[in-house]
Amino acid sequence: MHKRLFIPGPVDVAPDVLEKMSMPMIGHRSKEASRIQRTISEYMRKIFNTKEEILVSTSSGSGLMEGAVRSCTAKRAAIFSIGAFGNRWYDMAISNNVPADKFEVEWGKPTTPEQVDEVLATGKYDLITVTHNETSTGVMNPLDEIGNVVKKYPNVVFCLDTVSSAAGTELKVDEWGVDICIASTQKAIGLPPGMSVCTFSQKAVERAKEVPNRGMYLDLLSLYNYIQKKDYQYPSTPSLSHMFALEYQLDKIINKEGLENRYKRHIEGGEIVRNWARKHFEIFPDENYMSNTLTNVKNTRNIDVAALNKALGERGYQISNGYGKLKDKTFRIAHMAETTPEEVKELLKVIDEILGLN
Repeated sequence: MHKRLFIPGPVDVAPDVLEKMSMPMIGHRSKEASRIQRTISEYMRKIFNTKEEILVSTSSGSGLMEGAVRSCTAKRAAIFSIGAFGNRWYDMAISNNVPADKFEVEWGKPTTPEQVDEVLATGKYDLITVTHNETSTGVMNPLDEIGNVVKKYPNVVFCLDTVSSAAGTELKVDEWGVDICIASTQKAIGLPPGMSVCTFSQKAVERAKEVPNRGMYLDLLSLYNYIQKKDYQYPSTPSLSHMFALEYQLDKIINKEGLENRYKRHIEGGEIVRNWARKHFEIFPDENYMSNTLTNVKNTRNIDVAALNKALGERGYQISNGYGKLKDKTFRIAHMAETTPEEVKELLKVIDEILGLN
């Protein structure tokens, strides 16, 4: 039996989108491949709200995160972490011999603009990484405020992880002054895992030229240069199946559902989960900084989360346990991609029945 997924990725994919994954192959050096990639880039600029170039990688979002910190750190990176995925960005930097320092806050809290200002004022850093939406904690960072601070430091390359928020909540890449904004397909975009996309500003291009050892497959400057010369083609073979589906899905998101409607639907699903969580449990993160794509619920009743998920699975549903050190202390319910408010209500009704909640 297929389980309806209410986890923070992979998400359930619409049947018509899945069908596009099975289209016959074309040459990846063909004009049609270039056309598809160009169209994807045009659509992604609308989702990111940017005029900058778009790069595509046949990898998870982690690939472009690693590529960003390696390709564009000339001096030292400041990694701002609000949970497991911020910490992962720090581990990537260290593993690639990129000088970096981590600035982690208590899980459930955001990165504050004051913290960013204090760190950048030292003059030690020429690149920062920030997580927009942290799925381990359910926190969404205040990017309007953080972006205003980063603009005071024009030599700093600003990298942003929107892996779990792109196409689920409004992004303002150019307004926030973000140089590399990263997303991947298996979350709010609503595709299977395996492809990621990012913006790549002119500032990032110039910085990458100063970095001698950027790697090869994930060298963002190499990807950028190749699509300029080869009309939106890539040095290595991309996942054409993902490209077929991504072009189709982005057209649905932008031209059929509409971005504002999609964002509103995500928030509506979130409100339903939060109201339920407040009634029966507690919300884990600071309520001023809650994610629009998933909700992290504090396990105040000390329920057996694994047993709940097993019972849900028997009824055709799946949620997520807490991540890392939050396992069993919290559980997470995603309301992203194609999930509707009605489906969220249905899930919560089933959980109420299993737990005997009124």
